[in-house]
Amino acid sequence: MGTRVTPSQVTVVRILTGVAAAAAFAFGAMELWGVGLWNWGAGLFILSMVLDRGDGDYARQSGQTSAAGHKFDLIADTVCNAIIFIGLGIGLRDGDWGGWAVPMGMLAGASVTIILWLVMRMENLAGARSAELGSFMGFDPDDAMLAVPILVFLGYQEPLLIAAAIGAPGFALLFAVQWGIKYRARRRTLADGGQPEQ
Repeated sequence: MGTRVTPSQVTVVRILTGVAAAAAFAFGAMELWGVGLWNWGAGLFILSMVLDRGDGDYARQSGQTSAAGHKFDLIADTVCNAIIFIGLGIGLRDGDWGGWAVPMGMLAGASVTIILWLVMRMENLAGARSAELGSFMGFDPDDAMLAVPILVFLGYQEPLLIAAAIGAPGFALLFAVQWGIKYRARRRTLADGGQPEQ
């Protein structure tokens, strides 16, 4: 590819833009150069998501894929996707939900973290990418995070927070059930003297 940039360096920039987006959300009502920090945060989060797609594609095209790089990418996803909801909750603390906004953002962020932990456990159990839900009509479940900047640009931060506080724990429960099924299947296979599927 003719560059010294590594996929992990792209992932680091992804984390930095995700952290900056969450910080902008936390100070959402303020303005910078005449533009609300909500919008700056939404733009930075879009950039962070583009970099998230780019690091994996770049790793595959340059032949630099690795298990460690994949794990680093999952951790970066979790950090960015968890703190964006925490920042959203902090930024909405003076809104209609008042003091409930921060715990709602933290609940959504903690749920995203639990999902990553379960994904990593499933991959340890059944191999890389075994936790993926797959796409539906070309739509990947991870693409649902695109709703975050779109809804923020449209001014729907509070409905987004409510949806995240309900939806993220729901997805965490879905992944917990999926992990439990895979775990029981692996234990049965090992108890029967077979080798676990990879």
